[in-house]
Amino acid sequence: MKISIRRSRRAAMAVALGSVLALTATACGDDGSGAGGDKGDEGSGKGKIVFWDNNGGVRTDIWKEIIADFQKANPDIKVEYVGIASTEYQSKVDTAIQGGGLPDVGGVGAAMLAGFSAQNALEPLDDRLAGSSLNGKLNENMVDSLKAAGGGDGTLYSIPTSANNGVLYYRTDLFKKAGLDEPTTWEKFYDAAAKLTDAKKNEFGYTIRGGAGSIAQALDAAYGQSGITSFWDGDKTTLNDPKNVAALEKYAALYKKDTPAADLNNDFTKMVAQWDSGTIGMLNHNLGSYQDHVKALGADKFRGIPQPIGTSGKRVQVSNPVDGLGVFKSSKNKDAAWKFIEFATSHAENSKFNKAAGQVPSNNEAAGDAWIQQAEPTKLAAAALTDGSTSIVQLPYYLPDWNTISKADNEPNFQKVLLGDMSAKEFLDTMADQLNKAQAEWKEQNG
Repeated sequence: MKISIRRSRRAAMAVALGSVLALTATACGDDGSGAGGDKGDEGSGKGKIVFWDNNGGVRTDIWKEIIADFQKANPDIKVEYVGIASTEYQSKVDTAIQGGGLPDVGGVGAAMLAGFSAQNALEPLDDRLAGSSLNGKLNENMVDSLKAAGGGDGTLYSIPTSANNGVLYYRTDLFKKAGLDEPTTWEKFYDAAAKLTDAKKNEFGYTIRGGAGSIAQALDAAYGQSGITSFWDGDKTTLNDPKNVAALEKYAALYKKDTPAADLNNDFTKMVAQWDSGTIGMLNHNLGSYQDHVKALGADKFRGIPQPIGTSGKRVQVSNPVDGLGVFKSSKNKDAAWKFIEFATSHAENSKFNKAAGQVPSNNEAAGDAWIQQAEPTKLAAAALTDGSTSIVQLPYYLPDWNTISKADNEPNFQKVLLGDMSAKEFLDTMADQLNKAQAEWKEQNG
């Protein structure tokens, strides 16, 4: 525990270390090769910039299209694209912050924002946005979410590109054949998971996420069933509340009973590919995989609906992080990097990006485009977030330790829960203890 809770202190030390290493790192010209703490430079607004995509592979094609559009509109700027898998992005940026090699601009979502800003690696963007054509055109809730996630002082370090939302995808053809109701409640969800399972035929009611990224889905299931609507009760987390413990026990018990055994190591790409193979009834993921399902199954064989409603009659879900783009402070060409962000989040380009990703646009004009009405899961998700039917449990993205606690420290423990080697109570108690300590340290440092 002591190791975990001291990470945010080490973040401050990393700034000093990064500054020393930056002096000895080999320079690579005006391509964002500095380390955390390097003040960088505005540059000429021309020449080359390096862009790191935080969901490389999945979003590579659409980003290359946007980059081509940008370079056509700005022929004096060349963008070097580097796609990095979402599971590797944080560690690659953390390494570059300490040792050099940061890009000019990169994906900076809410979940990792506090960790990067604590290491003094990001350029404040408030003044740039205030003087930009984007000012007043971005979704205020998304902007506010990124400000809150930045470490507590309200500084904006990332310009939002999109918001995601948890979706329950289900096979309408399989449900109809089995005579099942739409899984709009948790009771109907569990009933369908059992009735659609025939392990001998390799047919399962559900696919569970046991690998990378498993914690958010597990917390969605816990809070969704318990009906608890706040992550904190005073200075203590509600994570290990007995209602959440009971809910997680029930959810984890699906593994190998109503899910494939291979789910233990599922990250989102494996989970989505497995569901798209056509023999599984339900999948919890987000809006981003909608187009994959359309290609694999056809739009007439599945639906994507908001998360199930609990016994309280209310839908409760944990917050899905807003994604965005940030300028790294070490950039030697911040002016060109900002021009790229402005372009990527403009009406046409933000609409194009989110249509491909199946997510909710950050640009208000893009959010009014016709394709959103045609993509049912996006339409339903947007309605659920605005019609009063959904309570959002805000996860503490502002904690510098959040990403490490929710990934490296506890994803292996969740696998133990699935395997029966750790109880749901022990798992939640362990994570709650880490978060309570991280919260206490954050409050001490931020008054």
